[in-house]
Amino acid sequence: MNRRILITTLSLMSATAAWAAAPAHVTNGMLTGPNGMTLYTFDKDAAGSGKSACNGPCAANWPPLMAAADAMMDGDYSIITRDDGSKQWAYKGHPLYYWIKDQKPGDQTGNGVNNVWHTATP
Repeated sequence: MNRRILITTLSLMSATAAWAAAPAHVTNGMLTGPNGMTLYTFDKDAAGSGKSACNGPCAANWPPLMAAADAMMDGDYSIITRDDGSKQWAYKGHPLYYWIKDQKPGDQTGNGVNNVWHTATP
């Protein structure tokens, strides 16, 4: 295989792998998880701090978008370590969560809860 074809093939494989690894998708202008459910951000999280302010009972209502132990950063997506040592995805430094009361893809019932939860947007 000539060098140019090999480099092009490797570049395409790399781009495909990066796309496949993205933890969220944009659906109707909002970020959604792999299950199609709306993702949210929390005002009490300090962007870029690498930490989540939503643990314990908070995380029971606002389940984090979990990352596999071997997950790697992908563009605007980074990984934070939660208080319990598990990994969570963040978008532009903001940890991402689901809302337990959303029942189906497209629901956004968590937007504006307590004026601190917001639908995550790109």
